[in-house]
Amino acid sequence: MLRLGDVAAVLLVIVGVSGTEAWPARTAQNKAARGGASLTDAELERAIRERFARSKISVNRFTVRVQGGVATIEGRTDVVQHKGVATRLAKAAGARRVVNRIEVSEQARQKASKNLAQGRRRAQIKRSEASARSEPR
Repeated sequence: MLRLGDVAAVLLVIVGVSGTEAWPARTAQNKAARGGASLTDAELERAIRERFARSKISVNRFTVRVQGGVATIEGRTDVVQHKGVATRLAKAAGARRVVNRIEVSEQARQKASKNLAQGRRRAQIKRSEASARSEPR
């Protein structure tokens, strides 16, 4: 039985590309995720900041500190979801634990409460309630 890695290697040979050229360089985060060498606090902090910079939460400019593999995130946001995204990105970068001290603005809290009070979100609408535009032609 062939594994996915074996299939990829065969395809690379057929195409004529060596494995080292086809795959991106292994980063410290990838090594840590695979159980290899663990990240230093400085490397982990840099990795978290890079993930924040590449995401939509970069506009918040959260501060990140790492000590003993525990990431502490501080800042303020006007989007409720950014608080959870920050935690998930830090964990994905390799943090053992995340202390999330991000404050959500009162305006964002009120907006979220209003949306919840209005009922289901668009993504939760049943197929039977879909608009005429989505019916079969």
